[in-house]
Amino acid sequence: MTTAAFPVAGVLLAAGLSTRMGRPKQLAPLRGRPLCTYAADALAGAGHTHLLAVIPPGDVGDGIRAALAGLDFAFAVNPEPARGLASSFRTAVRALPPGLAGANFALGDMPLVTADVHRALLAAFHDSGAPVVLAEYGDGPDAVRAPPHVFRTDLLRAVQDLPDADHGPRAVIGAHRAQAVTLRFPAALLLDVDTPAALDGAAGEMRDLRPES
Repeated sequence: MTTAAFPVAGVLLAAGLSTRMGRPKQLAPLRGRPLCTYAADALAGAGHTHLLAVIPPGDVGDGIRAALAGLDFAFAVNPEPARGLASSFRTAVRALPPGLAGANFALGDMPLVTADVHRALLAAFHDSGAPVVLAEYGDGPDAVRAPPHVFRTDLLRAVQDLPDADHGPRAVIGAHRAQAVTLRFPAALLLDVDTPAALDGAAGEMRDLRPES
């Protein structure tokens, strides 16, 4: 568990252009709430010592700020979200405060990742001292590696130097794969909302996994 003596930032990457969705997916309504609030709530509930959201410029960024107003997020604007996910990683690293042990990067379009998932990653990072702690969904050859991932502070410069062609920090993960710790989670949690059809299907999947009280 992260504490003031072992500070880890929770980073929400929410600056994407939503090209496949056709409208800003961060603010798309999912069961009456903007999509990005699910991932934000999970980060906020996991015990991070600092919370940062990377957002796009303009009205969409302002909408995300408003949606997360009740949470303790700082905000960093990615001025060039069209350059891809790597640009959001770079924006985040530049905006993080000094003195961190690491940073936990999550995506704003994965609404089923819970605070418990983040807590498990943080505990593994704290206990192992590993340079990278990875999440993997499912079992066997069909398992999929996807965020959130925790990176030790000394790797953040390498994350900041990512080229645009690196969709995520694949090169950094690959360089430290032998020392990485990987945690397995149910395949059902690997729900990313990229298209209108995925948004339509997400509500039903969430109802099964997170029934309303």
